[in-house]
Amino acid sequence: MPTTTIRISDPSVDHLIQAAPADSCTTDLAADPWTFDRVPGYGPGSSMGDVIPTGAPRQGELPAEYREAGEDELDSRIRAAKAALGDRAVVLGHFYQREEVVQHADYVGDSFQLANAALEHPDAEAIVFCGVHFMAETADLLSGPAQSVILPNLAAGCSMADMADIDQVEDCWEQLADVLGPLDQPDADGRVPVIPVTYMNSSAAIKGFVGRHGGIVCTSSNAETVLEWAFERGRRVLFFPDQHLGRNTAKAMGVPLERMPMWNPRRPLGGSTAAELEESKVILWHGFCSVHRRFTVGQIDQARAEHPGVRVIVHPECPMEVVDAADEAGSTDYIRRAIAAATEPTTFAIGTEINLVRRLAAQFPQHEIFCLDPVVCPCSTMYRIHPGYLAWVLEELVAGRVVNRIQVTDDVAGPARAALERMLAAKPRA
Repeated sequence: MPTTTIRISDPSVDHLIQAAPADSCTTDLAADPWTFDRVPGYGPGSSMGDVIPTGAPRQGELPAEYREAGEDELDSRIRAAKAALGDRAVVLGHFYQREEVVQHADYVGDSFQLANAALEHPDAEAIVFCGVHFMAETADLLSGPAQSVILPNLAAGCSMADMADIDQVEDCWEQLADVLGPLDQPDADGRVPVIPVTYMNSSAAIKGFVGRHGGIVCTSSNAETVLEWAFERGRRVLFFPDQHLGRNTAKAMGVPLERMPMWNPRRPLGGSTAAELEESKVILWHGFCSVHRRFTVGQIDQARAEHPGVRVIVHPECPMEVVDAADEAGSTDYIRRAIAAATEPTTFAIGTEINLVRRLAAQFPQHEIFCLDPVVCPCSTMYRIHPGYLAWVLEELVAGRVVNRIQVTDDVAGPARAALERMLAAKPRA
């Protein structure tokens, strides 16, 4: 299928899917999320290999008045509720949110930026996080005890985050101790055998594990800075849950591939030998992002053939071969800044989530901007946040009721907060 250049004034993926569902990865994407919220799973458009864990949060039924309201009515109700709440509530929106939601956000950004935004509003009574579950957990960890963090749709999870659960990680840690010796004992240089590093896309329980064991959280914006921090303190790093971000970042820092064994939690010693683990520099967890795994070298080759001089930028969650074939790789904010900084009309082929790509195409019409993957397939869990849910939680706040509150238990919150504070201190280079 040929790549198609996006020239749009309306960046709404929601509208595109409804108008031409045959061009999306599944026609079910055209349905409203409440039609499948009560069914276990990540939703239409998710990878068939993404099996949601038993006990994952489920969303109760949205009241009929929100399900039946049209787009214009929901827009008006959201604006009215925000006006009534004023500074009592702040709405955070991730770059990957659908346009109908992100237009109501007080702050739009990637996970690193929104983590900082949560810190900047200590007086707000409520933080409404239009993202996914682990992001709302992070906001709860960083917000004050009197603040309520609200996730408009509890079914908005993350398959990558679910690929590393706390039991698997604890078991991995025990097996590594059997091979490497006590993991909390520093050597003559003051470095311990392993420093755990978790990507922001992980549960609060995993962040708590990392905090208890002297580790740190990273984002795609500051992964290199975080790995430098970890290498100063440990002989090697256990990096989870995204193998691609870990591999791409470490490779760019000069770590040989042969010193980056994969840890498959379903195999003894993760599928490696004791010798391979002893020689390792970065142990990569067997996890990935289903959206970014869709991008291929073939798509890049096709973009270059059809658009001579195209500038290809991909997210570091893409497979290594894709990152190597691209001109640049960087976080969602890096991609946004690279396009904004281009002074001459440029053709960009972007390898990241479609909502951001279409929004950038609308924002910078002087450039030709298209997604490497021609099939419209938004992040299925981000897509669970619908304007109906946003209107509902905001109007409930106006009425004095807090719904869909996300709270991290005290036993997890302390060490998880320590790991996040280390992350916030690890500022990425400009």
